[in-house]
Amino acid sequence: MKTVNVKNITIGKGIPKICISIIGKTKEDILEQAAVIKRAKPDMTELRIDYFEDILDTEKVQWILHKVRETLGELPLLFTIRTVEEGGNCKIDCRIYQELNALAIASGQVDLIDVQAYLGTDIVKNTIEAAHEKQIPVIASYHDFSKTPPKEEIIKRLLDMQKLNADILKMAVMPEHKRDVILLLETTELFTRCHADRPVITMSMGKIGMVSRISGGLSGSAVTFASETMRSALGQMKTEDVKRILNALYEEEAL
Repeated sequence: MKTVNVKNITIGKGIPKICISIIGKTKEDILEQAAVIKRAKPDMTELRIDYFEDILDTEKVQWILHKVRETLGELPLLFTIRTVEEGGNCKIDCRIYQELNALAIASGQVDLIDVQAYLGTDIVKNTIEAAHEKQIPVIASYHDFSKTPPKEEIIKRLLDMQKLNADILKMAVMPEHKRDVILLLETTELFTRCHADRPVITMSMGKIGMVSRISGGLSGSAVTFASETMRSALGQMKTEDVKRILNALYEEEAL
């Protein structure tokens, strides 16, 4: 299986990497959260620009990208616009979505880009191609905040993302019952064993799904999301707790 190298980390090998999201509304909130996250020492950080109140002002977005990079130093930075349809914080049309991702790619300040796999074939393919031209890996993502789809649909969607030539495949779903969490873990293990040729990230959201954020690596999930200041999704655990549990689970591997 391919791995993805981003600065000083390798995604898809060893202990699952920990990512913390920046979800500030104002530039002050964003930079304050970035400083707190840097001190927490995760493996990577996600800038959820859909929370930024001035997301439509390209000059302010560029300023934020540069300032966040200055604050984070060498900590890998993932740039994400999450639309309302997939649990994001702003309603944005496809043209602006593509333009903002192009801005981030051209800025030289981001290390990975998230693109919603089902936003539209042309937009997704164009964004992936533009990122790859700059040697920026892409996470193709899909989020279902209403349910956990059946095994066949989860596998189909992950295969769709793989066919798009994204570097990392991500799927987050909402469980209604404990068996939904087990279904996601079992399906992730099956997919990574039989179909995947690149890193996969899956998670079951909410309190019921919390266990998937620490045990996902056992079924093949390469990254988990934790929180330091504010949660970007239901069920995220504190960074220090995730670190402690992962270190215990992977103690022998780390030796």
